[in-house]
Amino acid sequence: MLELKNITIRLKKDGRCIVDDFSFSLNRGEKAVIIGEEGNGKSTLLRFLYQRDLVEEYCSVSGEVIKKGKIAYLPQMMEEGLSHVTLLDYFGDCEYYLHTDILAKLGLSVEFILSQQELGTLSGGEKVKIQLAKLLMGEPDILLFDEPTNDLDIETLQWLEAFIAQSRLPILYISHDETLIEKTANVIVHMEQIIRKTKCRIMVSRCPYREYLSRRRNDFSHQEQVAKKQREDYDKQMEKWRQIYNRVDHEQKIITRQNPGGARLLKKKMHAVLSMGRRFEREKENFLDFPQEEEAILAKFDPSIHLPAGKTVLDFSLDVLKVGERVLARNLRLFVAGSEHVGIIGRNGAGKSTFLKRLWEELKDRTDIRAMLMPQDYSEVLDFGKTPISYLAEHYTKDEVTRARTYMGGMKFTHEEMTGAIGSLSGGQKAKILFLDMVLQKANVLVLDEPTRNFSPLSSPVVRAALCEFGGAVISVSHDRKYLKEACDKVYELREDGLFLADG
Repeated sequence: MLELKNITIRLKKDGRCIVDDFSFSLNRGEKAVIIGEEGNGKSTLLRFLYQRDLVEEYCSVSGEVIKKGKIAYLPQMMEEGLSHVTLLDYFGDCEYYLHTDILAKLGLSVEFILSQQELGTLSGGEKVKIQLAKLLMGEPDILLFDEPTNDLDIETLQWLEAFIAQSRLPILYISHDETLIEKTANVIVHMEQIIRKTKCRIMVSRCPYREYLSRRRNDFSHQEQVAKKQREDYDKQMEKWRQIYNRVDHEQKIITRQNPGGARLLKKKMHAVLSMGRRFEREKENFLDFPQEEEAILAKFDPSIHLPAGKTVLDFSLDVLKVGERVLARNLRLFVAGSEHVGIIGRNGAGKSTFLKRLWEELKDRTDIRAMLMPQDYSEVLDFGKTPISYLAEHYTKDEVTRARTYMGGMKFTHEEMTGAIGSLSGGQKAKILFLDMVLQKANVLVLDEPTRNFSPLSSPVVRAALCEFGGAVISVSHDRKYLKEACDKVYELREDGLFLADG
């Protein structure tokens, strides 16, 4: 069991409160997902629950966390210091021979985990798998997962879904994969920053995700209707009250001294009218507020962007795809024309990101198109030491930077986030900067490696909609099943013997 009592977490850099007097309990069999917009503090909360000192450098914290049992924590990113550690050393203290079932379910062999291969050479999905394997071998009582689906191939995603759904262990996790959330979560913990990020709110609902969204829409709609009617009724009452007040006030002004009895009656009447007005004002103080909802907003691509259907965007062939001396795939061919939106899938380690980089090399210097890249590792294109404003100012005029500020404000960036280091932003906020860059540069060919991986499940539908409406070409690698279904015209699977149209 995991219990939180009166937890408050405040960021030291700007004093912003991301958790305010929050109490919550996670019980056996509960699978609780933490959702919320980018930069709202989801990962910070999870790190705090695992180990307080992981956040004390940049947060002031208070409250009590009661843990019963052994907690396992999967961070969003593997520790940088492990890059040169071999698989053999990483698993050296594990009784792996007692847990070959876990290895098999994750598609890992004993030979692989006892090899001299360094962790830094693994694909993103392989890194997630080995961390999951080691955690599960430790037989934990409580699981904390921060983006466990990042970089997992679809087959492993489906295994993870089944594992979470069938596990009797309490699990608290963050995920941007809507399909996984829909199939596994029975508790929703929704972190919000409302009123221009001046107030935080956490809503807990013990129900499936779709039911939560439906209830939330219905509750907000009902609250809005009630709040609107209360104000309409109040306006009508006040209009009648003003008419009565004006009439009595007028009668008081014209009554003569020769009628002292009438004056006394009017004075009493005015007292009653003023009392009625004060009662209306007191009732107004108890009106329901209009619902405050944090909306997912993303800058939209210029609707004038268009590529003719006959335009050859890419005609690429490759006999052998390698990493060092390791052959990943052979006989690759990809043809993209016009405004096609292409998705590429494949098993972890198949070489999808490597293949996408080769395609980028073919496209980046072309003058007949304007191609832009969103890599899996944002540091390849973003300078984490710069501010979002200074990064954008390198490419644009003063007027365009002003426009960028306006866009970022619309996407819920605070002034501190716009003028602070990019490296201090969440993954989703960095992704928003990359999307904004693409929008402002009016790119007509997008090369995207896992475009939705750092967007919240509330933002992902907005991202998918923006890409669906994009009039240029998109070449992307993704494991996001909703993205592949909604935003891609064609989906190819990368295999050892080539690139093939995926089934379904």
